Amino acid sequence: MELAVHAVGHASQLWHLQNIMIRITNLLFAVSVTLGCISPAMAEKPLKIYIMAGQSNMVGTGGVSTFDSIGDDPETAPLLNKMLGPDGKPRICDRVWISSLNGKMNQYGGEGFGRLTAGYGVRREDPTKPDDFIGPEYLFGITMEESYDGPILIIKTAWGGQNLCVDYRPPGAGPYVLNDHQVELYSERGKLDQVRTQKEEATGRNYRYMMDHVKKVLADIKRVYPDYDPDAGYQLSGFVWFQGWNDFVDTATYPDSLGEKQYEEYSQLLTQLIRDVRKDLQAPELPFVVGVIGVYGDFTPGTFRVVNQSDRRMKLFRKAMAAPAAMEEFKASVVAVPTAPFREDSLGFIEQKQLKVQAMGRQLAKKHPDSANADGSMTPEQRRAYLDDYRSKLLTPEEIALWDRATSIGGFVHYYGSAKFHAQAGKAFAEAFLKLEQGDGETGRQGDRE
Repeated sequence: MELAVHAVGHASQLWHLQNIMIRITNLLFAVSVTLGCISPAMAEKPLKIYIMAGQSNMVGTGGVSTFDSIGDDPETAPLLNKMLGPDGKPRICDRVWISSLNGKMNQYGGEGFGRLTAGYGVRREDPTKPDDFIGPEYLFGITMEESYDGPILIIKTAWGGQNLCVDYRPPGAGPYVLNDHQVELYSERGKLDQVRTQKEEATGRNYRYMMDHVKKVLADIKRVYPDYDPDAGYQLSGFVWFQGWNDFVDTATYPDSLGEKQYEEYSQLLTQLIRDVRKDLQAPELPFVVGVIGVYGDFTPGTFRVVNQSDRRMKLFRKAMAAPAAMEEFKASVVAVPTAPFREDSLGFIEQKQLKVQAMGRQLAKKHPDSANADGSMTPEQRRAYLDDYRSKLLTPEEIALWDRATSIGGFVHYYGSAKFHAQAGKAFAEAFLKLEQGDGETGRQGDRE
């Protein structure tokens, strides 16, 4: 699912202004070191680099407008305290930098970089609307900053609507090959050659975009992090993969006829992705965290709609996503982190009611025989009034207030645009790495000081 991004000119202006603030902050940082406010030992520590990649939920749809809802829950209220600065605005990290690339390549200016703060989520095309969204990177970086007293850099590449079987297909997996069912289907429609050409052109495209950007940043770290010290060097410390929806719904590539093995190929592709990333980055032990898709949450009845046995398939798909972490080859270096616990059932319940309101609206507009507008006599104003009344009977004032406070964009596939979800996911990804580091010491590739 493609999510809109800003045009080049507007994005460039925003990042230019941000970089001016960054230079000012850098000057203050240098003065702090000189005056002894920051220890020289801390300033000389190697730069830890984490790569984050995936599709739209890695891009991030967590609206800043939903931050306050994080504080409503006693369990997540402490996270909000970490996310806000003394002025009540989104915190700007002192020692975490980010280069974030998202959006359609060659169509929009996709990269933004600077000190980590809110705004590195989805970037919208409408210049009148601010980039006020976060993805998992925000709490990931904040959590990492708490655990390490040196500098940290996040390199994030993510594009909405991209799958692993084609778009992110790792080179070691070979070309995408249509299965027998697809060949028969597209042959009947007279589109076999067209589809094959499309698949060939798209295969591995986003994997290459990802690797090209990571290598571009590594080749000139000072462009993103001006205070980088080559003598201290850098350490590739981890890779986060958070993706899955487009593969999950692709029942042509992963047909139902395979039964329990329906998504086995996804596991194989993810395994190869880990191998190829490590090979291309010359980091054979690079730790990996796989964010296991959390759509539908814990399958609480009444919080989601089942389509084509989607609940059964989602359970199979989650197993496929987590499978590489259980392989002996990746012991103590790959971890699967469930995100289902962070999906809010309360919002799922409300959404199901909202869907009923939308369905009623369509019935009224189409003069459905079972609707109050079967004879077509209702004016637009009367239809709106009828829908308002219908909604008020389905939803309580408290539910309406919660929906308005806790959701932003994207619907259930994007966890309702909830910053609460993205914050908890980012924190969980960071904590998974910290556990790996405690058990294995330094891992990954060392750079520059070698």
